[in-house]
Amino acid sequence: MSYHLDAIAPHGGQLVNRIATPEQRQEFLSKAEFLPRVQLDERAVSDLQMIAIGGFSPLTGFMNQEDYDRVVTEMRLANGSVWSIPVTLSVDEVVAASLEEGGLIRLDNPEGEYIGVLELTQKYHYDKSLEAINVYRTNDPKHPGVEVLYNQGAINLAGDVWLLQRDPHPIFPIYQIDPIVSRQMFREKGWKTIVGFQTRNPIHRAHEYIQKCALETVDGLFLHPLVGATKEDDIPADVRMRCYEILLDRYYTKNSVILAINPSAMRYAGPREAIFHALIRKNYGCTHFIVGRDHAGVGNYYGTYDAQHIFDEFQPEELGIIPMKFEHAFYCTRTQQMATSKTSPSSLEERIHLSGTKVREMLRRGELPPPEFSRPEVAAELARAMRVPLPV
Repeated sequence: MSYHLDAIAPHGGQLVNRIATPEQRQEFLSKAEFLPRVQLDERAVSDLQMIAIGGFSPLTGFMNQEDYDRVVTEMRLANGSVWSIPVTLSVDEVVAASLEEGGLIRLDNPEGEYIGVLELTQKYHYDKSLEAINVYRTNDPKHPGVEVLYNQGAINLAGDVWLLQRDPHPIFPIYQIDPIVSRQMFREKGWKTIVGFQTRNPIHRAHEYIQKCALETVDGLFLHPLVGATKEDDIPADVRMRCYEILLDRYYTKNSVILAINPSAMRYAGPREAIFHALIRKNYGCTHFIVGRDHAGVGNYYGTYDAQHIFDEFQPEELGIIPMKFEHAFYCTRTQQMATSKTSPSSLEERIHLSGTKVREMLRRGELPPPEFSRPEVAAELARAMRVPLPV
């Protein structure tokens, strides 16, 4: 593991910054009406932002074909660095034909606002089926990641990017803590070991249990829920963040936890996305990363612990961040506490398994999750958000 001014170096050794300076921004704005335009979807906007703030270090732009091909087939960039998820900008052939390699491309958000610039160096075709099988381990169009892949354009645009300016998050401005800031916060707190935690689901007791188990062995916990694009049936980000606020206020010590948003979009790529999420947290300054049951999974596409096993395919120094692997946590009715099969002698009938999916199903049926599923205050917040009547 390589060390830095901070506890840990960013992936690739240097934190990328692709946010335009005021002078660069003015120059790009002066060319706004003369540049060809590409409109980004929500995921591409997230990717642009993550590249610009260094969350995807060492990437400085959307991948060229050499990087893309090797990531898809080997989980490495062209230079050999570990990287598990393609970060690409795809357009249809009509749009691609109108763009010239070597020129600047204006990048607009879904509302048509000018937010960035692509220095176009390459246009290339790619094999969607190969990407689906290798990255998502399935070509089933019902898989949410595969569905996005199959619906996007047939041509990838490659090149370095610039974000015109870093605006405050419209919903969570106080939790928008970019890597350069999180690293500073860790230094100020004197934290040398920091564990990151990723979730797209509402917080429940199993999450709390593994977070606190991890926190017993490190200096600080970096709670980093994802607020980029997710599936339509996932609990909205604002609800999930309120649940975290409630939980942190009542059940965590304030000086050992930092809550921040992860602006990136979900891919639902299971094992490969677990590596991706770990490298992102490394860029934010984390030295450790929690990997639980079916990390970044969806449906039945991945084995329960596949996302843990994939870390064994790399040398520790290649990743530069330590995975903390946890078994499936449950509420044990025999010992009346959270546990795993390592710590509880209970039978299967004595185990209440918890998951975000089960919580969502209960709420949709008009039921409040019991205390074994989630803290009462969190359950009440979820009920309000889902318009479930609270018990009298």
